[in-house]
Amino acid sequence: MRVALHTRVRADGIEEYEAAHREVPPELRAAISAAGATSWTIWRSGTELFHLIECADYGHLLSELAELPVNVTWQVRMGELLDVVHDYSSEGASQAGLPVVWEL
Repeated sequence: MRVALHTRVRADGIEEYEAAHREVPPELRAAISAAGATSWTIWRSGTELFHLIECADYGHLLSELAELPVNVTWQVRMGELLDVVHDYSSEGASQAGLPVVWEL
């Protein structure tokens, strides 16, 4: 499945957000893959962030990461940089994502 998300980075946090993503901890990258994500891309336009995640089961992905210390630490760090955050809980999975408007 593919899930598209929208978040927003604080204007004063853009450089730190991008720097953090150049150095995503290897343990977190491995955990995201082990939880079922095959791809996760983030695009930025100004302060708007658009994510495209490809995974077998998004709810499972979130539940696997929810209590993982490396992810908890990462989410705290990202929470300090974002104006609009995503609910990374497994309960948020059912409401996550941008609705598909058109697809080729």
